[in-house]
Amino acid sequence: MPGEATSSCWSCGTMRAVHFCSSCGKVQPPVPVDYFTFFGFPRKLNLDTSALEKEFYALSRRLHPDVFGQADTRERSWSLEQSSMLNDAYRTLKDPIKRTEYLLRLEGVELEEQSKQATEKARATGELKKQVVPPDLLEEVFELNMHLEELRIQKKLGEDDPALLEEIGKAKLSLEEKYEALFNELKTEWNNWDKSVDNGTADGTNDDRRRILDKMLDVLNRRNYVRNLVRDVNEALEN
Repeated sequence: MPGEATSSCWSCGTMRAVHFCSSCGKVQPPVPVDYFTFFGFPRKLNLDTSALEKEFYALSRRLHPDVFGQADTRERSWSLEQSSMLNDAYRTLKDPIKRTEYLLRLEGVELEEQSKQATEKARATGELKKQVVPPDLLEEVFELNMHLEELRIQKKLGEDDPALLEEIGKAKLSLEEKYEALFNELKTEWNNWDKSVDNGTADGTNDDRRRILDKMLDVLNRRNYVRNLVRDVNEALEN
């Protein structure tokens, strides 16, 4: 793991591990590693969550600040820093979507930043923001928005149209099915990414690697859009 071969234990001078010295067992100062490396995993997306959980609880017991109550100030501080990073890493890697977004950021793809940049560019140029509505959903979204607007008007007038509610319910079910299908599509790209790692092609210049990253970003964007549509439908039905 990065950091192991280039630094020595502050206490005994032998080669250290990321968290503890392999010789004397002393806690070590945190080193700048990614969350995958922190747990000793390769940078792959099909992660063994049971192994992750097992490692998390093992490290939690050893890094807990209470263990270092009688230690010097440096060790107490390092245990707090390592514990904080441990919790952040675990929360990120155990969630499949957060794990995917984190990998994209590691590979230089900033989801939120890209979205903001696209919005600012659209405002500056007067062009439509790219893929505001995924092309495959254009017709469905147009019809759904018309139904939702009609529903809002009926509610204001105190009217009730069972046929309209049925149409909206069917649309919601269709969206939920698409949401699940997009997750399965994302998992296919996980397999492609992991194969590229196994084959040693995730080297930062490989065209196939870039294609996989772009595809994952596209699937996440479409999935987020569908999720927001379902939220809008639920709000319209509840209000």
